[in-house]
Amino acid sequence: MTGFRVTYATLSADDDELHAAFDKGIDIARGWLDLNIDPVVSGVSRPATEATVVVSPNDHDIVIANVGEASPIDVDDAVTEADRAFAGWSRRPWAERVAVLDLSADLISAHRNELSALVSLEVGKNRLEALGDVEETADLIRYYTHQVASHDGFVTPMGRLNPAEATVDVLRPYGVWGVIAPFNFPAALAIAPVSAALVAGNTVVLKPSLAGTLTGLKLVALLHEAGVPVDALQVVTGGDDVGRALVAHPGLDGLTFTGSYEAGMAIGRAFSGPYPRPFICEMGGKNPAIVMSSADVDIAATGVMRSAFGLSGQKCSACSRVYVEHAAYSDFLAALASKTAGLAVGNPIERGVYMGPVIDHHAAARYDLAVAEARAGGRVLFGGERLTEGALARGNYVAPTAVEVPSDSWLWNAELFVPFVAVAPVDSLDEALACANDTVLGLTAGFFSNDEAEIETFLDRIQAGVVYVNRSAGATTGAWPGVQPFGGWKGSGSGGKAGGGPYYVQQYLREQSRSVVAL
Repeated sequence: MTGFRVTYATLSADDDELHAAFDKGIDIARGWLDLNIDPVVSGVSRPATEATVVVSPNDHDIVIANVGEASPIDVDDAVTEADRAFAGWSRRPWAERVAVLDLSADLISAHRNELSALVSLEVGKNRLEALGDVEETADLIRYYTHQVASHDGFVTPMGRLNPAEATVDVLRPYGVWGVIAPFNFPAALAIAPVSAALVAGNTVVLKPSLAGTLTGLKLVALLHEAGVPVDALQVVTGGDDVGRALVAHPGLDGLTFTGSYEAGMAIGRAFSGPYPRPFICEMGGKNPAIVMSSADVDIAATGVMRSAFGLSGQKCSACSRVYVEHAAYSDFLAALASKTAGLAVGNPIERGVYMGPVIDHHAAARYDLAVAEARAGGRVLFGGERLTEGALARGNYVAPTAVEVPSDSWLWNAELFVPFVAVAPVDSLDEALACANDTVLGLTAGFFSNDEAEIETFLDRIQAGVVYVNRSAGATTGAWPGVQPFGGWKGSGSGGKAGGGPYYVQQYLREQSRSVVAL
């Protein structure tokens, strides 16, 4: 395996060894396709009453899998089996759980090329994005196991009120944890919460995105190979009805969801019972970048372009709003247009392609609606078209797009999840910050300036959980575990603790004070 390290901040990968390894991975991944996936509980397959044919967004002629829908009985049995497995898994010494999860991370890294190729085929990521997704998965697992090990399993001796009394503070797992994962990071955003819950001692029922099912199953198989018992990590496959059945199950002791604001808020309201249950929720963003007249316009345009159009704008951290000080506005627009014109758009499995398709026809329809709104009330600066030439007609390809629209347009507020960015001039930093913060969401934000006072003002006043300053690798995107913890404020997150950060694993544990008096 090549030693070239790929993260989301990697600007290029002109590494022949990396691409040769990825090409071999493509051959392996293609051999996994057109699979019939039946519901499975504790390693035993069950017949599906219905199935969904999942095709590649790159090319609709490529069938990824026929995904069987788990029934309510399947969901109930998966939760019940995970509950039965909880006692054995949670009572294993934390060091053993750490060793099992560390081995799973090593297995993921060892198979990164075929897994990354599968991600590219399944959800349309380019080579760098797909490799980043898989390697981030392994790094997240390692980061979470390190948190447990470095805190000695979260067992802390406390003070004494008298010499005969000894008190320790411990963090203990809850029980059965549900994970509902999105399509856009079918590896990292499925397996990271799974691994955090498992290393904490919980058992897990994972519901992967329908579009990311095969990637999720391949990764879960590696966790099982590493030593996670099959009954301690269950997978329920299918569409939204399966997710709703999992959320409604009274046997869940906690839940992690990643997805839209609307879905997350609805799940949060529904996930209740006779007592409060922990709910970890990341609900996307409407992420702004601010460009001041003191900024390096070339750096700003590069950062915005990468964040707006990477993964076809289908990141919760994607840059979708840009506020530019008047003096820099025309230069910024020219630079953004020039850099975007140089992007290679096409089948993301191919070397050199930067932007692939959107995930499905629903996303393409949202794109069309946004373009129509921009044409009606503002103007399209560049892009605004479906791409249907040649082989692109068999996929969901659209042009990267930038627009100017009035301040009252719904495009400033709606999370589109397509390669579409709105740009506007502003008179001052105060105006830019007011516009940037004028949203219910608060996930990421970017800032470009060479003025230290402006930078400090931005950092003090921006309402977002992840912020970047003068970052060409991504104005609002590119967080990495152990480097940039990733979590949102306001409507972008529920827990106030970020993934890939030092406080994440503790959310999967509850505190218990233990005082023992010597007789």
